[in-house]
Amino acid sequence: MKVLVINAGSSSVKYHLYNMPQAEVLAHGVVERIGEESSNLSHFFNGKTHTVQRKVEDVGEGMELILDTLVRTDVGVIQDFSEINAVGHRVVHGGEEFTYSVNIDEKVIASIEKYADLAPLHNPPNLAGIRAIGRRLPDAKQVACFDTAFHSTIPKAAYMYALPYELYEKYGIRRYGFHGISHRYVARRAASIMGRGKYNINAVTCHLGNGCSITAVKQGRSIDTSMGFTPLEGVPMGTRSGDLDPSILFYLGDKGYDVKALKELCNKKSGLLGISGVSNDVRNLVELSDQGDPRAQLAIDIFCYRIKKYIGVYCAVLDTVNAVVFTGGIGENAVFLRQQICTGLNQVGIQLDEEKNKMVVAKEAEISTDGSRVKVFVIPANEQVAIANDTYELTRCEQPIVSK
Repeated sequence: MKVLVINAGSSSVKYHLYNMPQAEVLAHGVVERIGEESSNLSHFFNGKTHTVQRKVEDVGEGMELILDTLVRTDVGVIQDFSEINAVGHRVVHGGEEFTYSVNIDEKVIASIEKYADLAPLHNPPNLAGIRAIGRRLPDAKQVACFDTAFHSTIPKAAYMYALPYELYEKYGIRRYGFHGISHRYVARRAASIMGRGKYNINAVTCHLGNGCSITAVKQGRSIDTSMGFTPLEGVPMGTRSGDLDPSILFYLGDKGYDVKALKELCNKKSGLLGISGVSNDVRNLVELSDQGDPRAQLAIDIFCYRIKKYIGVYCAVLDTVNAVVFTGGIGENAVFLRQQICTGLNQVGIQLDEEKNKMVVAKEAEISTDGSRVKVFVIPANEQVAIANDTYELTRCEQPIVSK
């Protein structure tokens, strides 16, 4: 059974074609810079790379390019679209309605559209991908896998904000959490590595990329997470501020900033970029810090401190912790940041092995000392295989795949 996995964003579409259930990757790639003058397709197949540069107007056109590439006689890996049995889509926001992956029908599409108000940069391109598949592959089953679903197990005391309760009832203002597909995958992978059942692990999972979130996983289920009503809350990120005193925004409003300017400030001009003044890329900041740039070093210090603080808080929430997991582009590659984050966490049972840590870049490994009470792992993010597995199981059994 062939399953196509789609992750459509506002300016890119990533794809993986799997042969299931063995999760064999037949082809994968990405269309980048959608909407710009020169877009780019990178298509990887049979150990080869095929690239295309041309203007791609929107996600729908990007999907057309991907599908046409998959069936090309020279670089394709299938002869006909009928070979694709199912398509799994990453959908960022499912609100309180979707607590697991589901087969897509018109009702599901309407709900995804409804939640676009809560994820305006994500749900619309997710829908564009779904609709493009519907046009070109009308016989293929489609499945939605929600980033918010894994966090549906967070208790009310953790997801409610201390605002007037009617705001929750009227507008759904609460903590939703994001990166749930990634947190679920790495928590269950850590459980497997440790010889535990997927519901027999307490872990703090750290998804660190341009967007970052930390999750407390108790008995295999999310019970708290750093991102909130939107992906802006939590630790500082590439360009997002993370946690801040909301009165800062009121103060800046009095100074003449309007709502649009404040959104831009918090989402696109803050975080690592805002502190350093030069870059949102950790690789650049480490290089600049090594050259003596004080603001680059300050950005790194703030980033690591806030992550360490969340890990400590979640260790308290969980009481007993079996593992801490680093994943995402920064989590998998930034050796010295992992070391800085874990330094001083001995009191909660976390002891990093510096030599092991130095050897681990973009691969799965344990990096804690033999005597560490809490195991520390690097586990590469693999949201696409989690989506492929859900899609395969759901299209076979016709029942919801419960993320809980």
